[in-house]
Amino acid sequence: MIEFHHRQSAHCESGVTSNLLYFYGVDCSEALAFGIGDGLFFGYLPFIRVNKLPLTTFRCSVGTIFNKVSKRLGVTVRRKKFRSPAKAMDELDKKLDQGIPVGCQTGAYWLPYFPPAFRFHFNMHNLVVLGREGSDYIISDPVFDDLVRCHRSDLIKARFAKGALAPKGAMYYLEHVPDSPDIQQAVATGITSVSKIMLKTPVPFLGVRGINFLANRLAGWPKKLGAENAALHLGQLIRMQEEIGTGGGGFRFIYAAFLQEAAAVLEKQELARLSNQMTLTGDKWRGFATLGARVCKGRAKDEDVYDRLADMLRECAQQETAIYRELGEIAAL
Repeated sequence: MIEFHHRQSAHCESGVTSNLLYFYGVDCSEALAFGIGDGLFFGYLPFIRVNKLPLTTFRCSVGTIFNKVSKRLGVTVRRKKFRSPAKAMDELDKKLDQGIPVGCQTGAYWLPYFPPAFRFHFNMHNLVVLGREGSDYIISDPVFDDLVRCHRSDLIKARFAKGALAPKGAMYYLEHVPDSPDIQQAVATGITSVSKIMLKTPVPFLGVRGINFLANRLAGWPKKLGAENAALHLGQLIRMQEEIGTGGGGFRFIYAAFLQEAAAVLEKQELARLSNQMTLTGDKWRGFATLGARVCKGRAKDEDVYDRLADMLRECAQQETAIYRELGEIAAL
């Protein structure tokens, strides 16, 4: 088995990115990987349905973090997809025999080491395969606290899971990593990019405009959808915010940790202050989730509760707007 330092993380893609870089001698924390890779985002996409409910996303599209971190640090990456499970596993074995840790996109539902309560059809789960013993593969899955094992047949099912965003056997590994990547420039570029994305998106359902857009829609859900369906929509929103590997608060806490590290990397203490403000915004998002969960469980039946939830979202949008404006100015100096 490849000697690999496994580190648990809150989110699979940023965790895999951080762990793979560490293997090649680049000490990039999960938070740094998330920030450099433009991980933070917001989008309310009612025209895209997940389990027949609107999609709300608090992060960039899958693969963006890994791709942007690699590009901004000058890392060369090799990616492959397959039609044949046999060829996909042969290629994986070949790289493991060469001592190369391999990242894989998988369907989390088919990974047997996931507790039953956490197994759902999510085809964008990333992990690192380190070796094999008999029919078992040794895996560094960043959301678990230690290495795990997965039988070959289960790993094949996970790599070729069906449905939306099917992984199609996707695997990737690092081919070249610079001895001294420019972390400072990568951090500054990541901050500038997220600031622009959140403030200057041309469509109303993305960035901070998207948070206000969602607030306006949410306020009208009980009247438009009925109480039961409105609660389902609200539950889906909270699940995407708090449970889908976000680290809580829709990734705002991870981004606050990134800003704290960025303050030291760029020697700009203003970023530490903004880190504290981002943490407070994460607390506001979490307060929204707490009240929303009470609504879903039928423990908050006030007539104006959806109006209060909408106001909380507008406060989040207002706070984040101020943060991103300052971040854009600081990173540009």
